Amino acid sequence: MPYFKDAEDVYAHLGRLFEDIVADPDLGARLKATDTVVQIRMRRPDSQLTFKALESEDLVVDFGVTELRPEVVLAMDADTAHRFWLGKVNVTVALARGEISARGPVAKILKLVPLVEPVRTRYQALLQNAGREDLVRA
Repeated sequence: MPYFKDAEDVYAHLGRLFEDIVADPDLGARLKATDTVVQIRMRRPDSQLTFKALESEDLVVDFGVTELRPEVVLAMDADTAHRFWLGKVNVTVALARGEISARGPVAKILKLVPLVEPVRTRYQALLQNAGREDLVRA
């Protein structure tokens, strides 16, 4: 059974995580250093998060359909995205197994990986504060 019941559930948790990252001065600056627009396309349930992290512009996060044009596209099940941000998915293995597909400049994709560790604890806390211990234990 999927961790999220629908797209709104994805946005309430993973989307909220990205809103928190954008609002955090340190993490927001680190995200802007990627200097790209990233879209995470998820299945089961169908949903997508797009964030614009360009050095010369304000950070933006969109849920669902967007006018932002992604340079990097990551596609995966919402469960994989959830486990990824909890730090429980090895990106290299997931890419090799086809659990995550990536399109875009490899250098920009690799700039996202170091964000996982500082975001992991924030995501766990967000889930705990939302009363979603079931998601923390995923």
